[in-house]
Amino acid sequence: MKLLAFDTSGEACSVALWCDGDVRQRLERVPRRHGELVLAMADGLLAEAGLRLAGLDALAFARGPGSFTGVRIATAVVQGAAFGADLPVVPVSTLAATAHGAFRQQGVRRCLVAIDARMDQVYWGAYRLAADGAPELVGDEAVLAPEAVPVPADADWYGVGSGWQAHRAALHARLAGRLTGELAEVFCEAQDVAHLAADLFAREGGVAAEAALPVYLRDRVTFSR
Repeated sequence: MKLLAFDTSGEACSVALWCDGDVRQRLERVPRRHGELVLAMADGLLAEAGLRLAGLDALAFARGPGSFTGVRIATAVVQGAAFGADLPVVPVSTLAATAHGAFRQQGVRRCLVAIDARMDQVYWGAYRLAADGAPELVGDEAVLAPEAVPVPADADWYGVGSGWQAHRAALHARLAGRLTGELAEVFCEAQDVAHLAADLFAREGGVAAEAALPVYLRDRVTFSR
């Protein structure tokens, strides 16, 4: 399976090429330059591997939640490329990919992912990861105040993502007794999007370009504490 994955949902811009389990990635942490860099990254990876876009099996992207502008950039790039090359698309949750990053880097399998959403809120998702890093969402993804995040019934969870740096005091107060550690420096990367997308594509296939839509969460949230 050959798959090209994009992530522009946060401060980092990354593209990864998955070829039968081997993954190559280009990544830069350059806020507000994603649109300028993402296509060049993709072209460079394809050229390095001696591949053309039409020779891939699918495209994938981090579909959010995340920066509204960033998520729109990846959506537009993937939709345009998928239309042009007649390829299916695999949308992947930014929160799930961040959880997989914690598994890949530290072997963590119980993740409370919080990404800073500004406006005194976090994008939130709790994940249990299988032995191979496949994430299972516990409850729902949401955007809400750190003082209102769901409290797990059990302990031994890791706090993962930028929300744990931006809202550390409130999250620790809310989740006292449930946390084993914190990995605030972990963020979504295209290589984790590619890993999850390859599994999803093998099991379920992809969607047509016009169905590859962003997920913002905020447009359907009710503000309560």
